[in-house]
Amino acid sequence: MSMYFRLLQLEIKNFIRNPQFGANLALKIFSLFALANFAIIFVGAAFFLFFFAKKEMNIDPLILLSRWFLYYLVFDLAVRYFMQQLPTQNIKPFLTQNISKKKLVNYTLLKVVTNFFNWGNLLFLVPFAGIMLYHHYSLIHVLMWFLGTFAMFYINNFINILINGKDRWLYGTVIVFAILWLLDKYQIIEISRLSEFIFYSFYSTIGAFIIPIAIATILGYYTYQYILKNFYLDKGLELKKAEGKTENIAFLNKYGSLGAFLNNDIRLIKRSKAAKSAVIGSVMFLFYGLLIYSSKTYQTDFMKMFMGIFVTGGFLFIFGQKVPAWDSSYYPLMMTQKVPYKQYLEAKWWLVNLATILCMVLAVGYAFISWDLYLTFLAAGLYNLGVNSHLTLLSGAYNKNPVDLNAATKSMGEKNQFNLKNMLLTIPKMLFPMVIFAVLKYFFGMFVAMLTIAIIGAIGFILRDKVFDFIVKIYIKEKYSAISSFKKND
Repeated sequence: MSMYFRLLQLEIKNFIRNPQFGANLALKIFSLFALANFAIIFVGAAFFLFFFAKKEMNIDPLILLSRWFLYYLVFDLAVRYFMQQLPTQNIKPFLTQNISKKKLVNYTLLKVVTNFFNWGNLLFLVPFAGIMLYHHYSLIHVLMWFLGTFAMFYINNFINILINGKDRWLYGTVIVFAILWLLDKYQIIEISRLSEFIFYSFYSTIGAFIIPIAIATILGYYTYQYILKNFYLDKGLELKKAEGKTENIAFLNKYGSLGAFLNNDIRLIKRSKAAKSAVIGSVMFLFYGLLIYSSKTYQTDFMKMFMGIFVTGGFLFIFGQKVPAWDSSYYPLMMTQKVPYKQYLEAKWWLVNLATILCMVLAVGYAFISWDLYLTFLAAGLYNLGVNSHLTLLSGAYNKNPVDLNAATKSMGEKNQFNLKNMLLTIPKMLFPMVIFAVLKYFFGMFVAMLTIAIIGAIGFILRDKVFDFIVKIYIKEKYSAISSFKKND
């Protein structure tokens, strides 16, 4: 146990002595506020759900919860996939020390099982169980329900680790969900009834709660063996035989350095798993506008503009926010050459903007829903072209988390995973256009607000050379800090 405390102390020292301590501390404080907010929501949801079901719907609150709990677990797994990290990056360097690898893996798993994604659910389960006991539910049966339900979150926890590490687990999970969706769609099996049967049985059937606990235990052991097997400093560096290819888009060569950089980025997307994942993610964003059918909330003009920024800016946000981190593996070497910085950044800018233009064209499908909807998306796309593209490049100067090109977006380690700093840097890109749009729509109406957003984007596009000069100065100022960070995280 003393070894685990020692490792924890070293991680704390690493956090304090980090060159970016100030920024990381601010993120930690922000995270604490976010956790406090989630805590209030979870506790409040327990009281709201129980009394709403009992007084307004005249139904057993536990039955209502059980009926929809499977949907929540699917949502929980999706959130984990994009946000929960496997904290191996800070632990792997200890493999060079006289410390048992099993102890390091045990410490890693200990951090995972004590993650907020697991214990945070207690903020809902404990109050809900307490309210049930107060209303004379059976103590033994409530305890069975609590243990069985809580085990489900650990099943999600271990599945998340496995689907991020092995493609067959990911594909298998997607296939299972697709089958369940089809069964529900064609009314072969009603998922809500299936969910009610499963989760209410933890309360009503003696011993049923043991099943999820057993599954969680088996998955935990399998996950432990998987991490132990792949826990090496040089994991991912194995050489693979492949046919050598020289890829070049000839017509880009006439644009000089700009064309050369664009060719490099296109080759990056074709060859890198992480970059391919960014492309796939941006394609998924194209369907974000279909949320208009999910709720009346998304049918408001304000939410249409919000969706438009995402629909047309998927690649911009996913790929663009990691400039220059995509080149982190050779960035220090590149900076020793006479690299024309402006052309380097212009190549990235044109790449994300060409993708944005393509998304604007593909989004024409939304015209079948409403021409007003498509014109809103078009205005949002122009804003992404002229403003958010520049803000993305500018924020990249301060984003110094390297990208492992040999790994998928989610994999062993932390380099390619969800990063809170990236999310914070995205907020201004969403906040500015929404504030402008909301104010103008309130005073002048929808048409003026939409037209203004489009004009601002057009002006930004026209003034790109002036903006680039400013951004280049920032990159040059942050160059040595970026080099140091990329080397530190190799």
